Amino acid sequence: MNNAGFGTFGRFGDLPLEEQSNEIDLNVRALVELTHVFLPQIEQNQGGIIQVASTASFQPVPFMAVYAATKAFVLSFSEALWAEYGPRGVRVLALCPGATDTPFFERSGEEAAVGARASPLDLVRVGLLAFDRNRSHVIHGAKNYLTAQTSRFVPREAALRITSGIMEPRARSLEAKSSGAAARMR
Repeated sequence: MNNAGFGTFGRFGDLPLEEQSNEIDLNVRALVELTHVFLPQIEQNQGGIIQVASTASFQPVPFMAVYAATKAFVLSFSEALWAEYGPRGVRVLALCPGATDTPFFERSGEEAAVGARASPLDLVRVGLLAFDRNRSHVIHGAKNYLTAQTSRFVPREAALRITSGIMEPRARSLEAKSSGAAARMR
């Protein structure tokens, strides 16, 4: 299981470029390199790979732009390998959780958490069941599934506005609202 990764949260231009480059290196480059190194052995043993993507894989996420883009890569890469290597006896699954009760938010910040956090054990159970069924991907939780599918049925610009409103950093949002109210009162 490839499960290393981290996310940055905030306005893209305000986040350090080095930190975002490190995010790409870990979430994408390391995952590709590990997959490439171990795939021959996995194929020889007729094994499989579970790559941890995210519900962020299914749409752009303002204020987590790089994270969502890296996870979209993980989903696309994993599903391509599922199709390529399935006929050769290798199972590949992209596991797509929403917020999960892990140390992830210690690095990205609590503001990045949307919705209730899933239990890691429940996520593993769902992932292993989907892996046993040879699914190309699985989205953990009904609400997460509906959220991921919304972008398929709502115009992209509308989905982006909705997501932006949900994800906008709260401290800045509150600050902007209070300064706007103060300006109106003058």
